[in-house]
Formats: sequence, structure tokens, C-alpha cells
Amino acid sequence: MTIDRPLLELLACPKCKGKVVLTVQNDGLMCNACRRIYPITDDIPVMLIEEAKPLD
Repeated sequence: MTIDRPLLELLACPKCKGKVVLTVQNDGLMCNACRRIYPITDDIPVMLIEEAKPLD
């Protein structure tokens, strides 16, 4: 299951307030400005800066 489009449009990166997009695998939300990926756990985006992983 993926995140609903209206919800995705409301979400923003908690660090820079930039736009986030789904990863190719639909397992996270990616902020290109901060170069971070926020995980999606049990269909819930975890938008905590300390939980984000650096984008390779």
C-alpha cells in the first residue's frame, strides 16, 4: 500500500520544510534538498529527523 496522494501533498520535510516524494520502492519519503529519506513503517510515514537516513 502506498500513501494517498492528498496526504503526500500535505507532508513536508521536518528539517527544511521542503517537498518530499515517495522512493522508488515506496518504502520511504525522500527530501532532495536535505538528501534524507524518512521511513514508512506500517503504512505510516515516520517524519522524525533522527529517524531519517542519509540519501546515498
